Amino acid sequence: MIGEGGEQLGVLPLNQALQIARERNADLVEVAPTAVPPVCRLLDYGRFKYEQTKREREARKNQKVVLLKEVRLRPKIDDHDVNFKTKLIEKFLSEGDKVKITVVFRGRELAHPQLGKELLDSIANALKGKVTVEKAPSMEGRNMTMILAGAASKRSAPASTAVAQ
Repeated sequence: MIGEGGEQLGVLPLNQALQIARERNADLVEVAPTAVPPVCRLLDYGRFKYEQTKREREARKNQKVVLLKEVRLRPKIDDHDVNFKTKLIEKFLSEGDKVKITVVFRGRELAHPQLGKELLDSIANALKGKVTVEKAPSMEGRNMTMILAGAASKRSAPASTAVAQ
């Protein structure tokens, strides 16, 4: 059994632990049921739950939702249009989103998938240093796709700290 201040109260029978909890006007909460013997703690359970939800709310407020934006192209796109789409992709990446670039093939364009791969590679080279290629160009039916993420989003987020009880 652990006291309110974190001090060890020793191994006690259940009825004695409940009596101590009533005397101190606290709740007896089992924190490690798999331990032998099980570990219980004296605390105000309502306050504990309130602080736990408050911490979870704070953690949710600080997290960023990463969206997957899609930019669609055709293999016969002009250079100016490629530059415009590249700037649009750069804008999405600077906002912290991931970008899925899709080259859509129609009819006889399917006979030349290398054009789509060259187009995707040229966009990746134009953004070199600012992006990481999360998924290399690959054919999916009539579409060739590639997923880019900002260079900063490749870093892993700090691990969440567990609440010690």
